Amino acid sequence: MTLDVGRNWAGNLAYGAERIVAPATVSEVQEVLSGASQVRAVGSRHSFNTIADTRGVLLATSCLDSASVIDEVSRTVTVGAGTRYGELGAELQRAGWALSNLASLPHISVAGAIATGTHGSGDRVPALAAAVAGLEFVTAAGEIVTLRRGDDDFAAAVVSLGALGIVTSVTLDIEPTFEVSQHVYEKLSLERVLTDFDEVTSMGYSVSMFTTWRDPDTLDQVWVKRRTDADAPAPAEVLGARPATVARHPLPGISAEFCTAQLGEPGAWIDRLPHFRLDFTPSNGDELQTEYLVPRTRIAEALNVMRELAPIVAPLLQVNEIRTIPADELWLSPAYGHDVVGLHLTWLPAQAEVEALLAELEERLLPLGARPHWGKLFVADAASLHAAYPKLAEFRGVADRYDPDGVFRNDFLTRAFGDD
Repeated sequence: MTLDVGRNWAGNLAYGAERIVAPATVSEVQEVLSGASQVRAVGSRHSFNTIADTRGVLLATSCLDSASVIDEVSRTVTVGAGTRYGELGAELQRAGWALSNLASLPHISVAGAIATGTHGSGDRVPALAAAVAGLEFVTAAGEIVTLRRGDDDFAAAVVSLGALGIVTSVTLDIEPTFEVSQHVYEKLSLERVLTDFDEVTSMGYSVSMFTTWRDPDTLDQVWVKRRTDADAPAPAEVLGARPATVARHPLPGISAEFCTAQLGEPGAWIDRLPHFRLDFTPSNGDELQTEYLVPRTRIAEALNVMRELAPIVAPLLQVNEIRTIPADELWLSPAYGHDVVGLHLTWLPAQAEVEALLAELEERLLPLGARPHWGKLFVADAASLHAAYPKLAEFRGVADRYDPDGVFRNDFLTRAFGDD
């Protein structure tokens, strides 16, 4: 199947590929790779930089969406790389199973999300990639490689930036289904957050704070998602922030019609852990995104940076989401080695102005140990990325071993790895 050359989710990038193909089987992936000099995989296209771009063949994984296989003994599910989390979640729910965490959007593909270190939120719930128990990928030479948790190269291969091969299937940990209720609280004092950050983030299974920084001393909303089978009852207030009396959208003034249900109404995990419903695609083409993952121990300093820069951040910002992610051992995960807090920034679609501002933000945040999210906009150079991701040089060695001819190398990877 050949597709027209397209754009990414936000429309800020036109792919430079000579053609886009969408194989449906492993053998078709091998056929595409046979004799190809440059290939990159692309999933749901929810990336805002050139990580998936190539001047050669863009291999869309959208047709690699084979039916999931649930193994109740090992408590895993194996899915095609192009499967979207929302569709997988609905299937698991029907069978009485669940994933432990989801990103704010259920629209993203499994392989694309894990390859870039995408995450949900929760003090106790790791990023999406940490749920990977195994994966299969095809190398540029056409070899099918299967790795399981604990195997050599596994820690490098999960958050892979697409550098090792074309992922064709992923095996994820699952657990019995559970219900979640969601409450939104409004107007939280930043000073209280700086003093009692752990108290806020421990109030639910998943907690997100949202702010526009228009009022630099107040965070606008706190979304508390509670497991009804395990968490304490919803608090009457969150450090003085009062519960919303109507459903809210993270962006001020926007209808909550397409957000997941709030006001404490319990529902299945798949219908509450994301912020948005699968049957609605939010903000497509109306935004840019950046995220910096700050060591949890430095979050007060990072929030003070944001407050100090609020006068120049707020005019370009739609909303800043603040979420926690516990440590994992995946080499290029933003949570590698220590707990982190994500500062996720949704910008107006003004790329030149945003990138100019990112240089100033990174000058202040990277010295705190902040790591840029691989799939979002950032301006950090190779030296900064190697400092932020201590396994990056070792990862490059693994990538060179699986792809010695650089078939999967593109300008983004060259920038990240640095010139020889």
